[in-house]
Amino acid sequence: MNDLEKIVYKHALLNAAKHKGSANPGAVMGSIMSNEEELRSRAKEIGPLAGKIVAQVNALSSEEQASEMEKYGVEVQEKKQKKETGLQELPGSHENIVLRFAPNPSGPLHIGHSRAAVPNAEYVKRHNGKLILRIEDTDPKRVFEPAYEMIPEDLKWLGINPDEVIYQSDRFEIYYDYACQLIEKGAAYMCTCDGATFKELKDNCKPCPCRDNSVEENMELWEKFDKMDAGEAVLRVKTDINHKNPAIRDWVAMRLVDEVHPRLKTKYRIYPMMNFSVAVDDHLMGMTHVLRGKDHLANSEKQKYLYDHMGWDLPEFIHYGRLKMEDIALSTSKAMEGIENGTYSGWDDPRLGTLRAIARRGIDPKTIYQLITEIGVKMADSAISWKKIYGLNRNFLEPIANRYFFCENPVKIEVDGYDGGKVDIERPLHADHLDRGNRILPFTGSAYLASSDVEDGISRLMDAVNVEIKGDEIKYHSTSFEDTRDVKARIIQWVPVEDNVNVKIVMDDASIKTGLGESALKDLKVGDVVQFERVGFAKLDEITDSELIFYFAHK
Repeated sequence: MNDLEKIVYKHALLNAAKHKGSANPGAVMGSIMSNEEELRSRAKEIGPLAGKIVAQVNALSSEEQASEMEKYGVEVQEKKQKKETGLQELPGSHENIVLRFAPNPSGPLHIGHSRAAVPNAEYVKRHNGKLILRIEDTDPKRVFEPAYEMIPEDLKWLGINPDEVIYQSDRFEIYYDYACQLIEKGAAYMCTCDGATFKELKDNCKPCPCRDNSVEENMELWEKFDKMDAGEAVLRVKTDINHKNPAIRDWVAMRLVDEVHPRLKTKYRIYPMMNFSVAVDDHLMGMTHVLRGKDHLANSEKQKYLYDHMGWDLPEFIHYGRLKMEDIALSTSKAMEGIENGTYSGWDDPRLGTLRAIARRGIDPKTIYQLITEIGVKMADSAISWKKIYGLNRNFLEPIANRYFFCENPVKIEVDGYDGGKVDIERPLHADHLDRGNRILPFTGSAYLASSDVEDGISRLMDAVNVEIKGDEIKYHSTSFEDTRDVKARIIQWVPVEDNVNVKIVMDDASIKTGLGESALKDLKVGDVVQFERVGFAKLDEITDSELIFYFAHK
């Protein structure tokens, strides 16, 4: 075989391997032209040769083809697996699963919280398990009291209904009991070193002097703990003092806090650290799986030491990547600062990423639930965009949102030369659901147009008449749609002069569009989602004596 024949032969063998031993001359030719750039000029020569060699290859048995492939070094490349999407199956047992969503009550939930809430809820739904909402309020500096009510409301909007709600601030005596058990086991000790000294020792893999305290000495200090000054002592859990991560070496389980707690007031001064209270509660509440962000990898390792000291079975730890989103404020502290200084109107300001801001704009909760479920709980970071959210949400809104006219910054026009009298224009509320009926728009020769639509040329007032605009002059042109098709007339919305309603639309950037809408809008109730033709979807937020106020969702 010459070089050209060898090349054709290899491609024929490869094609045969992909098609149960039967190569196709056209496919072989296409493969050569795609992969052998330098041979494209010899296509006329290769065509007949491919037919001849394919016949030879197809005459070979499957064993002979395999032998020839090995001889010529031909390998079938496996197709690339499709990118995995959705929730992968939970590891471990799926019987009697217990999961938890455990937010800090620093504010209402934002879309980032759904990264944890939705997978937990979905796994519980799939396996008929138990979902616990645990409010982790053991840092009084980070507690925003209204969040106690806001968080369950936000979850309900998402369609998530926990089986049980637990507040860590109700469980301090339980944490104290387990702190004592750790001390008695010699697994924890009271440390009175100042922070700088301990850090220097820890960073050099050296234990502090307090680590050798006897159980009796530690218990004596524990009994005096709440009489000490804040910062005078902490309770530490013993770990590996040589651990490669200094943060894991003898971590703090309890500290003193002199802050007024919204629920506890000043009842307690000894407060558990997150890693201590979380591990104790996860064990006592029977968590089978713990889903958390990968930024908690070190915390998971810290908590394993506590499990080992107490002889508890570890739950399955599952870590997932961060959720990134463009052009949206997800920081609770920055949102609160903006609300306090007047930058934002409240937690449901359309520029924020809170669930209540998203809900106010008419984003269907199923959109968020579906989006987060599709992302899954993989370790890689995930980026979501408004474009993706709008695309999913449009699927939910299209069937339910009736259509209406809205004219921004309206200009009243009189159509010179129109003598058709009053005509009631009928348009369906929804073109795909004619059973919902029609809206009636009376046309009498005058109308309101959006100021941006008053442009020179021929325009068609949708379903009404065709007009010719020249500066301030607006003349009747014709009535039928066919008359303006040839001149490619613009088709524009209009609002009747006799019957209309004032409309305000709060946009996604908090700017305001004002104008007039058709009178059929008066039949709406707060919470209804509509589609303003050529503007987009919007949700009716408020009805006042003088206007209807909508929040813009998206195009």
